[in-house]
Amino acid sequence: MAAPDGTLNCEDFSMFQDVLKVMRNIDDRIVHSLNTTVPTVSFSGRVDASQTCRQLYESLMEAHLSRDRAIKTCIAQTSEVVGQLREQRAKDGDMTTVKLLRKEQTKLKLMRSELNVEEVVNDRSLKVFSERCRTHYTPPTVK
Repeated sequence: MAAPDGTLNCEDFSMFQDVLKVMRNIDDRIVHSLNTTVPTVSFSGRVDASQTCRQLYESLMEAHLSRDRAIKTCIAQTSEVVGQLREQRAKDGDMTTVKLLRKEQTKLKLMRSELNVEEVVNDRSLKVFSERCRTHYTPPTVK
């Protein structure tokens, strides 16, 4: 899942951020999901909380991996463009090439900062998940 519609636009940073925003919906709504699917003590007999927590955890992990891949793919593409522009600048030193290089370098920095944002979003979601599901489901340890 690169994006909800199957395409990921790495050229336009605003579009890139919009796609990430949509892809982060599961993390933004984790508290609501947990409140509506994980039963309280009084309702614990009616719903299999361990199964529900496992499914939610798997959905979270899939979303996290998908976003991580999407961000890293765009970083790689933009890094390649920056490299090509650097070579072109070294050859001709044209002012339009220099301006385009700066623009691409700025976009690359912004994309790299999205990795930091992603780490914070993931940590927050996993913390909330652990608080609500720790008695029902223990995720596998990541090596």
